[in-house]
Amino acid sequence: MGGPVHQRIGFIVGVTTLSLSVLASPALATTSALAPQERETTTPTTTGSAGPGAQRVGLDSETSSRPIIAVAHRGASGTAPENTLAAIDEADRLGAETVEVDVQLTADDELVIMHDTTLERTTDVAEVFPGRAPYDVGDFTMEEIRRLDAGSSFGAEYTGEPVPDLREVLDRLQEHEMNLLLEIKAPELYPGIEKRIADELARSPYWLMPDSPDEPHRLVVQSFDWESTELSQELLPSVPHGLLGLVPVDRIEEHSWARMINPSYKDVDADYVSAVHEAGLEIMPYTINDPEQMRRTLEAGVDGFITDFPAVGRDVIDQFLAERERSTEDDQGQDENDDDQGQDED
Repeated sequence: MGGPVHQRIGFIVGVTTLSLSVLASPALATTSALAPQERETTTPTTTGSAGPGAQRVGLDSETSSRPIIAVAHRGASGTAPENTLAAIDEADRLGAETVEVDVQLTADDELVIMHDTTLERTTDVAEVFPGRAPYDVGDFTMEEIRRLDAGSSFGAEYTGEPVPDLREVLDRLQEHEMNLLLEIKAPELYPGIEKRIADELARSPYWLMPDSPDEPHRLVVQSFDWESTELSQELLPSVPHGLLGLVPVDRIEEHSWARMINPSYKDVDADYVSAVHEAGLEIMPYTINDPEQMRRTLEAGVDGFITDFPAVGRDVIDQFLAERERSTEDDQGQDENDDDQGQDED
Protein backbone atom coordinates (compact mmCIF):
# COMPACT_ATOMS: atom_id res chain seq x y z
CA MET A 1 0.00 0.00 0.00
CA GLY A 2 1.93 2.96 -1.34
CA GLY A 3 -0.17 5.87 0.04
CA PRO A 4 0.49 5.76 3.80
CA VAL A 5 4.18 4.90 3.27
CA HIS A 6 4.65 8.07 1.27
CA GLN A 7 2.88 10.03 3.98
CA ARG A 8 5.23 8.79 6.70
CA ILE A 9 8.37 9.53 4.69
CA GLY A 10 7.15 12.94 3.59
CA PHE A 11 6.19 14.13 7.06
CA ILE A 12 8.96 12.74 9.29
CA VAL A 13 10.58 16.14 9.77
CA GLY A 14 7.26 17.85 10.46
CA VAL A 15 6.22 15.14 12.93
CA THR A 16 9.44 15.59 14.89
CA THR A 17 8.93 19.35 15.06
CA LEU A 18 5.28 19.08 16.09
CA SER A 19 6.13 16.40 18.67
CA LEU A 20 8.44 18.82 20.48
CA SER A 21 5.79 21.55 20.56
CA VAL A 22 3.05 19.20 21.76
CA LEU A 23 5.25 17.77 24.49
CA ALA A 24 6.17 21.26 25.59
CA SER A 25 2.55 22.42 25.81
CA PRO A 26 -0.10 19.67 25.55
CA ALA A 27 -2.92 22.15 25.98
CA LEU A 28 -2.01 23.86 22.72
CA ALA A 29 -2.52 20.69 20.74
CA THR A 30 -6.30 20.92 20.87
CA THR A 31 -6.75 24.65 20.32
CA SER A 32 -6.27 27.09 17.51
CA ALA A 33 -2.52 26.52 17.83
CA LEU A 34 -3.11 23.71 15.35
CA ALA A 35 -3.64 25.71 12.20
CA PRO A 36 -6.67 24.74 10.11
CA GLN A 37 -5.80 22.85 6.96
CA GLU A 38 -6.83 24.63 3.78
CA ARG A 39 -9.00 22.60 1.44
CA GLU A 40 -7.14 21.69 -1.71
CA THR A 41 -8.59 22.53 -5.12
CA THR A 42 -6.96 20.23 -7.61
CA THR A 43 -8.17 18.60 -10.77
CA PRO A 44 -8.75 14.83 -10.74
CA THR A 45 -5.87 12.91 -12.28
CA THR A 46 -6.03 10.09 -14.79
CA THR A 47 -3.81 7.20 -13.81
CA GLY A 48 -2.20 4.60 -16.01
CA SER A 49 -2.69 1.78 -13.50
CA ALA A 50 -5.63 0.44 -11.60
CA GLY A 51 -4.05 -0.74 -8.36
CA PRO A 52 -5.58 -0.04 -4.95
CA GLY A 53 -3.91 3.38 -4.91
CA ALA A 54 -5.17 4.37 -8.36
CA GLN A 55 -6.71 7.81 -8.61
CA ARG A 56 -10.19 8.52 -9.84
CA VAL A 57 -10.58 8.59 -13.58
CA GLY A 58 -12.94 11.04 -15.22
CA LEU A 59 -15.18 11.47 -12.20
CA ASP A 60 -17.09 14.64 -11.46
CA SER A 61 -15.21 15.87 -8.37
CA GLU A 62 -12.92 18.85 -8.86
CA THR A 63 -12.03 19.14 -5.17
CA SER A 64 -9.49 16.36 -4.77
CA SER A 65 -7.14 14.01 -6.57
CA ARG A 66 -7.20 11.49 -3.74
CA PRO A 67 -7.46 7.82 -4.69
CA ILE A 68 -10.80 6.06 -4.47
CA ILE A 69 -10.66 3.68 -1.49
CA ALA A 70 -12.69 0.94 0.17
CA VAL A 71 -12.72 1.74 3.89
CA ALA A 72 -12.69 -1.31 6.17
CA HIS A 73 -15.83 -0.95 8.32
CA ARG A 74 -15.02 -1.60 12.01
CA GLY A 75 -11.91 -3.23 10.62
CA ALA A 76 -12.45 -6.09 8.20
CA SER A 77 -15.62 -6.94 10.13
CA GLY A 78 -16.91 -9.32 7.48
CA THR A 79 -14.10 -11.76 8.25
CA ALA A 80 -12.96 -10.82 11.79
CA PRO A 81 -14.62 -9.61 15.01
CA GLU A 82 -15.58 -5.95 14.61
CA ASN A 83 -13.70 -3.11 16.27
CA THR A 84 -10.84 -5.32 17.46
CA LEU A 85 -7.13 -5.31 16.75
CA ALA A 86 -7.69 -8.63 14.98
CA ALA A 87 -10.07 -6.88 12.56
CA ILE A 88 -7.46 -4.20 11.91
CA ASP A 89 -4.80 -6.84 11.28
CA GLU A 90 -7.19 -8.61 8.92
CA ALA A 91 -7.90 -5.37 7.06
CA ASP A 92 -4.17 -4.86 6.62
CA ARG A 93 -3.74 -8.43 5.37
CA LEU A 94 -6.49 -7.85 2.82
CA GLY A 95 -4.82 -4.71 1.50
CA ALA A 96 -7.10 -2.04 2.98
CA GLU A 97 -5.61 1.42 3.31
CA THR A 98 -8.13 2.92 5.74
CA VAL A 99 -10.03 1.49 8.72
CA GLU A 100 -13.20 2.82 10.32
CA VAL A 101 -13.80 2.29 14.07
CA ASP A 102 -16.20 3.64 16.70
CA VAL A 103 -15.16 5.28 19.97
CA GLN A 104 -17.06 5.76 23.24
CA LEU A 105 -16.22 6.62 26.87
CA THR A 106 -16.05 4.19 29.79
CA ALA A 107 -17.16 4.93 33.34
CA ASP A 108 -13.61 6.08 34.14
CA ASP A 109 -13.39 8.30 31.03
CA GLU A 110 -11.22 5.99 28.93
CA LEU A 111 -11.70 5.94 25.16
CA VAL A 112 -12.92 2.47 24.24
CA ILE A 113 -13.52 1.06 20.75
CA MET A 114 -17.10 -0.22 20.57
CA HIS A 115 -19.99 0.25 18.15
CA ASP A 116 -23.07 -0.55 20.24
CA THR A 117 -23.78 1.56 23.30
CA THR A 118 -24.18 -1.73 25.17
CA LEU A 119 -21.60 -4.51 25.47
CA GLU A 120 -23.87 -7.54 25.16
CA ARG A 121 -23.94 -8.21 21.40
CA THR A 122 -20.21 -8.46 20.79
CA THR A 123 -18.82 -9.60 24.17
CA ASP A 124 -19.46 -12.11 26.95
CA VAL A 125 -20.33 -9.35 29.43
CA ALA A 126 -23.49 -11.13 30.63
CA GLU A 127 -21.39 -14.12 31.71
CA VAL A 128 -18.54 -12.12 33.25
CA PHE A 129 -20.77 -9.55 34.98
CA PRO A 130 -24.20 -11.19 35.52
CA GLY A 131 -26.86 -8.93 36.90
CA ARG A 132 -25.44 -5.66 35.56
CA ALA A 133 -27.86 -5.26 32.66
CA PRO A 134 -28.44 -3.30 30.47
CA TYR A 135 -24.63 -3.48 30.13
CA ASP A 136 -24.18 0.08 28.93
CA VAL A 137 -20.62 0.87 27.86
CA GLY A 138 -20.56 3.92 30.11
CA ASP A 139 -21.35 1.82 33.22
CA PHE A 140 -18.10 -0.15 33.02
CA THR A 141 -14.51 0.85 33.63
CA MET A 142 -11.83 0.10 31.05
CA GLU A 143 -10.32 -2.41 33.46
CA GLU A 144 -13.63 -4.27 33.57
CA ILE A 145 -14.06 -4.15 29.80
CA ARG A 146 -10.57 -5.62 29.36
CA ARG A 147 -11.83 -8.77 31.07
CA LEU A 148 -14.34 -9.37 28.28
CA ASP A 149 -14.03 -11.67 25.27
CA ALA A 150 -14.87 -9.75 22.07
CA GLY A 151 -13.91 -12.53 19.67
CA SER A 152 -15.64 -15.81 20.46
CA SER A 153 -19.08 -14.57 19.41
CA PHE A 154 -17.64 -14.16 15.91
CA GLY A 155 -15.69 -17.42 15.77
CA ALA A 156 -13.90 -19.87 18.03
CA GLU A 157 -10.55 -18.97 16.47
CA TYR A 158 -10.90 -15.49 17.95
CA THR A 159 -11.69 -16.60 21.50
CA GLY A 160 -10.12 -14.24 24.00
CA GLU A 161 -9.78 -11.30 21.62
CA PRO A 162 -10.04 -8.19 23.84
CA VAL A 163 -11.83 -4.89 23.39
CA PRO A 164 -9.15 -2.30 22.55
CA ASP A 165 -8.89 1.31 23.58
CA LEU A 166 -8.20 4.16 21.18
CA ARG A 167 -4.50 4.30 22.00
CA GLU A 168 -4.05 0.66 21.03
CA VAL A 169 -5.88 1.25 17.76
CA LEU A 170 -3.82 4.31 16.89
CA ASP A 171 -0.59 2.42 17.59
CA ARG A 172 -1.65 -0.63 15.58
CA LEU A 173 -2.75 1.45 12.59
CA GLN A 174 0.49 3.40 12.61
CA GLU A 175 2.40 0.13 12.82
CA HIS A 176 0.56 -1.05 9.69
CA GLU A 177 0.88 2.40 8.06
CA MET A 178 -2.88 2.56 7.68
CA ASN A 179 -5.33 5.47 7.91
CA LEU A 180 -8.26 6.02 10.27
CA LEU A 181 -11.90 7.04 9.91
CA LEU A 182 -12.91 7.61 13.55
CA GLU A 183 -16.59 7.75 14.47
CA ILE A 184 -17.65 9.44 17.69
CA LYS A 185 -20.47 7.14 18.76
CA ALA A 186 -23.47 8.58 20.65
CA PRO A 187 -21.63 11.65 21.95
CA GLU A 188 -24.76 12.83 23.73
CA LEU A 189 -24.09 10.05 26.26
CA TYR A 190 -20.53 11.18 26.92
CA PRO A 191 -20.16 14.91 27.63
CA GLY A 192 -16.60 15.98 26.92
CA ILE A 193 -15.71 13.03 24.67
CA GLU A 194 -14.58 15.38 21.90
CA LYS A 195 -11.96 16.94 24.21
CA ARG A 196 -10.81 13.49 25.39
CA ILE A 197 -10.31 12.41 21.78
CA ALA A 198 -8.44 15.60 20.93
CA ASP A 199 -6.16 15.14 23.94
CA GLU A 200 -5.44 11.53 23.00
CA LEU A 201 -4.64 12.44 19.41
CA ALA A 202 -2.35 15.21 20.63
CA ARG A 203 -0.14 12.49 22.12
CA SER A 204 0.55 11.26 18.57
CA PRO A 205 1.44 14.23 16.34
CA TYR A 206 1.64 11.79 13.41
CA TRP A 207 -2.17 11.82 13.27
CA LEU A 208 -2.41 15.61 13.27
CA MET A 209 -0.15 16.41 10.32
CA PRO A 210 -1.83 17.87 7.18
CA ASP A 211 -2.71 15.44 4.41
CA SER A 212 -1.08 15.25 1.02
CA PRO A 213 -3.83 16.03 -1.54
CA ASP A 214 -3.05 12.95 -3.63
CA GLU A 215 -3.13 10.40 -0.78
CA PRO A 216 -5.97 9.02 1.35
CA HIS A 217 -6.76 11.09 4.44
CA ARG A 218 -4.60 9.92 7.33
CA LEU A 219 -7.39 10.73 9.79
CA VAL A 220 -11.03 11.80 9.52
CA VAL A 221 -13.27 12.27 12.56
CA GLN A 222 -16.99 11.83 11.92
CA SER A 223 -20.32 11.42 13.72
CA PHE A 224 -24.05 11.31 13.15
CA ASP A 225 -24.20 14.11 15.73
CA TRP A 226 -23.20 17.12 13.62
CA GLU A 227 -22.89 19.46 16.61
CA SER A 228 -20.40 17.06 18.15
CA THR A 229 -18.57 16.89 14.82
CA GLU A 230 -18.32 20.68 14.65
CA LEU A 231 -17.07 20.86 18.23
CA SER A 232 -14.42 18.26 17.41
CA GLN A 233 -13.43 20.26 14.34
CA GLU A 234 -12.94 23.35 16.50
CA LEU A 235 -10.70 21.36 18.84
CA LEU A 236 -8.81 19.70 15.98
CA PRO A 237 -8.80 22.24 13.13
CA SER A 238 -5.96 20.49 11.29
CA VAL A 239 -7.99 17.25 11.06
CA PRO A 240 -10.69 16.79 8.38
CA HIS A 241 -14.16 16.01 9.74
CA GLY A 242 -17.13 14.23 8.22
CA LEU A 243 -20.89 14.36 8.67
CA LEU A 244 -22.54 10.96 8.83
CA GLY A 245 -26.01 10.83 7.37
CA LEU A 246 -27.78 12.71 4.61
CA VAL A 247 -27.33 16.47 4.63
CA PRO A 248 -30.15 18.02 2.58
CA VAL A 249 -28.84 19.58 -0.62
CA ASP A 250 -30.07 23.03 0.38
CA ARG A 251 -28.15 22.79 3.67
CA ILE A 252 -24.80 21.51 2.43
CA GLU A 253 -23.34 25.01 2.25
CA GLU A 254 -24.14 25.48 5.95
CA HIS A 255 -21.55 22.81 6.72
CA SER A 256 -18.67 24.17 4.71
CA TRP A 257 -16.41 23.67 7.76
CA ALA A 258 -16.61 19.91 7.14
CA ARG A 259 -14.54 17.93 4.66
CA MET A 260 -16.91 15.01 4.02
CA ILE A 261 -20.56 14.01 3.93
CA ASN A 262 -20.96 10.25 4.34
CA PRO A 263 -24.58 9.09 4.02
CA SER A 264 -26.02 5.63 3.54
CA TYR A 265 -25.46 4.35 0.02
CA LYS A 266 -29.24 4.04 -0.24
CA ASP A 267 -29.50 7.84 -0.20
CA VAL A 268 -26.85 8.51 -2.85
CA ASP A 269 -27.26 9.21 -6.55
CA ALA A 270 -25.17 11.11 -9.09
CA ASP A 271 -27.04 14.38 -8.51
CA TYR A 272 -26.40 14.26 -4.78
CA VAL A 273 -22.73 13.41 -5.29
CA SER A 274 -22.41 16.37 -7.67
CA ALA A 275 -24.00 18.70 -5.10
CA VAL A 276 -21.52 17.55 -2.44
CA HIS A 277 -18.58 17.98 -4.81
CA GLU A 278 -19.75 21.40 -5.95
CA ALA A 279 -19.63 22.48 -2.31
CA GLY A 280 -15.99 21.34 -2.15
CA LEU A 281 -16.66 18.30 0.02
CA GLU A 282 -15.96 14.60 -0.45
CA ILE A 283 -18.39 11.71 -0.07
CA MET A 284 -17.89 8.10 1.08
CA PRO A 285 -21.19 6.25 1.57
CA TYR A 286 -21.68 3.40 4.05
CA THR A 287 -21.95 0.30 4.30
CA ILE A 288 -21.78 -1.50 0.95
CA ASN A 289 -21.10 -5.25 0.76
CA ASP A 290 -22.65 -6.19 -2.58
CA PRO A 291 -20.23 -5.83 -5.53
CA GLU A 292 -22.94 -4.66 -7.92
CA GLN A 293 -24.05 -1.98 -5.49
CA MET A 294 -20.42 -0.95 -5.04
CA ARG A 295 -20.15 -0.46 -8.77
CA ARG A 296 -23.39 1.54 -9.01
CA THR A 297 -22.16 3.80 -6.23
CA LEU A 298 -18.82 4.29 -7.96
CA GLU A 299 -20.63 5.22 -11.16
CA ALA A 300 -22.38 7.98 -9.21
CA GLY A 301 -18.94 9.56 -8.75
CA VAL A 302 -18.18 8.95 -5.05
CA ASP A 303 -14.73 9.33 -3.52
CA GLY A 304 -14.86 5.86 -1.97
CA PHE A 305 -17.15 3.79 0.23
CA ILE A 306 -17.25 1.90 3.52
CA THR A 307 -17.53 -1.89 3.50
CA ASP A 308 -17.25 -4.93 5.76
CA PHE A 309 -15.28 -6.63 2.98
CA PRO A 310 -12.40 -4.33 1.95
CA ALA A 311 -10.80 -6.91 -0.38
CA VAL A 312 -14.04 -7.16 -2.36
CA GLY A 313 -14.32 -3.39 -2.43
CA ARG A 314 -10.75 -2.96 -3.60
CA ASP A 315 -11.26 -5.47 -6.42
CA VAL A 316 -14.41 -3.68 -7.59
CA ILE A 317 -12.60 -0.33 -7.53
CA ASP A 318 -9.64 -1.77 -9.46
CA GLN A 319 -11.94 -3.19 -12.13
CA PHE A 320 -13.98 0.00 -12.32
CA LEU A 321 -10.90 2.17 -12.77
CA ALA A 322 -9.38 -0.18 -15.33
CA GLU A 323 -12.56 -0.06 -17.39
CA ARG A 324 -12.71 3.72 -17.18
CA GLU A 325 -9.09 3.92 -18.25
CA ARG A 326 -9.71 1.69 -21.26
CA SER A 327 -12.76 3.72 -22.17
CA THR A 328 -10.73 6.93 -22.01
CA GLU A 329 -8.01 5.45 -24.19
CA ASP A 330 -10.58 4.21 -26.71
CA ASP A 331 -12.17 7.67 -26.87
CA GLN A 332 -8.78 9.27 -27.40
CA GLY A 333 -7.97 6.77 -30.13
CA GLN A 334 -11.28 7.44 -31.85
CA ASP A 335 -10.63 11.18 -31.73
CA GLU A 336 -7.23 10.65 -33.34
CA ASN A 337 -8.78 8.49 -36.05
CA ASP A 338 -11.40 11.14 -36.74
CA ASP A 339 -8.69 13.78 -37.04
CA ASP A 340 -6.69 11.62 -39.44
CA GLN A 341 -9.77 10.93 -41.54
CA GLY A 342 -10.57 14.64 -41.68
CA GLN A 343 -7.05 15.42 -42.88
CA ASP A 344 -7.32 12.75 -45.60
CA GLU A 345 -10.56 14.27 -46.82
CA ASP A 346 -8.95 17.71 -46.98
